[in-house]
Amino acid sequence: MKIETLFIDLDDTLYDRSNGLWEAIRGRMSRYMHECVGLPEQEVPQIRRHYFETYGTTLRGLQIHHHVDADEYLTYVHDLPIKEYVSPDQQLKILLSEISQPKWILTNASSEHAQRVLDTLGVAESFSGIIDIRAMDFHCKPEPEAYQIAMKIASQSDPTRCLYLDDSPLNLTTAKAMGMTTILIGNVPSSPSADLVIPHIHDLKEAFPELWNHCKGNSEKIDG
Repeated sequence: MKIETLFIDLDDTLYDRSNGLWEAIRGRMSRYMHECVGLPEQEVPQIRRHYFETYGTTLRGLQIHHHVDADEYLTYVHDLPIKEYVSPDQQLKILLSEISQPKWILTNASSEHAQRVLDTLGVAESFSGIIDIRAMDFHCKPEPEAYQIAMKIASQSDPTRCLYLDDSPLNLTTAKAMGMTTILIGNVPSSPSADLVIPHIHDLKEAFPELWNHCKGNSEKIDG
């Protein structure tokens, strides 16, 4: 089956997680929960983990249990100097430019945060658009509704013609169950939710030329 549409996660997928940006975002989440919501500081890590595991994002848990304002939360947790963590990535820019199919960012973060990261990486023009938590009507990965909305926005009706890249095996699970081809990014063990595993998005072309040719329009079936 020919791949027609690519969905790509943002944080810890387009850039290496070792740069510390996602850790800084998590730190801002914890500060928000303590300073703005009023949760006991020592209980915040456990509560945040529970919300993430139960609802897919900390925000969803805070909305359900504490009625937080989503825009206020998103602005607070992403208020970081992106350029201190992320640098322009010419190699990534070239890689993305060689894939002719439409590419969409699919993220549980805000579009403002995603745009800042893409601008700093220098790859914003490589994407057809950003599908963020608001665009998904505050559904979030790995909820099926998030992927269904993403496909509708991308004008794609057939999940088997979609490729999805993410650093989270949990997020890949739903995509794979829907029929998408899935790639897990990171130095992690193989996962049943991933058709392929590569250490870094930069490895996409060199490590898996069959998949690369497939993206370029080769109609041969990939034996996953």
